[in-house]
Amino acid sequence: MKTWLICIDDTDDIGTKGTGEIAEEILSLLMSKAFNEEDIGKYKQASSPTWVTRHQLFVHPDIPYTSHNSAMCFEVTSSQSLAEIKDICVVHLKAESAPAADPGLAIIEKSQLATNDIQRLMTFGFESKQQVKTKSDAYELAADIGIDLSEHGGTGQGVIGAIAGIGLRLSGRDGRVKGQLDVGLPDSRSELAVTVGKIKQLTGLDEIIELNGFLLNDNEIVHVKGKIKAVMQNHQFALLVYQQRDELTGEPLWRNALKQHLKKY
Repeated sequence: MKTWLICIDDTDDIGTKGTGEIAEEILSLLMSKAFNEEDIGKYKQASSPTWVTRHQLFVHPDIPYTSHNSAMCFEVTSSQSLAEIKDICVVHLKAESAPAADPGLAIIEKSQLATNDIQRLMTFGFESKQQVKTKSDAYELAADIGIDLSEHGGTGQGVIGAIAGIGLRLSGRDGRVKGQLDVGLPDSRSELAVTVGKIKQLTGLDEIIELNGFLLNDNEIVHVKGKIKAVMQNHQFALLVYQQRDELTGEPLWRNALKQHLKKY
């Protein structure tokens, strides 16, 4: 079995299925065909949640995008070949991408990446959050490193975000997990006090981390409400929290991070 990083970008248009949803569908398709019978049991014993991460890229008039210019990346462990994996990705991209979209797809098997390759991909990814990159830049880097990079409609401009998203995911410190976490809130207006250990048990998260990097222990209590979003931090999937004084008692409370805290992800 091998572990693959896959990233897609620029698959949607206003009023169509989002890139994140398409990424989740591709991941589900790959997972359903990932293993032969001999491998299934071994994987189930060692499995952990597999999530799609959203990586925000540069917003600039010279860059065409639908609404936010973000790439979607995920990891999958599979006994399939690159050709088989790519075929599943391409068929679904062509079927589900918006007619006006410019889809790009990047695939790499993680063990092939040398330390210098990872650093170059990370650099490209973080530069893509601040600079205008070109398709030539993307294809040159992909050829040097051995990433399978391809375009599947329109201008193919999405190849830039696809390879950038690979680099940002590899950094372990960028990306918001698509969707919301279920920690047992009855509705979006409710608030619930939950231990760190319980949150990890319910969600499969690795850690609960204070905004400046401090790890909370399993007995700490977090007051959660609203949209509960996870991020990638320290190469782990984590819920970010901050401390706030209780309005009635003045006691410090841990709360899940707000939208403004998550913007950099």
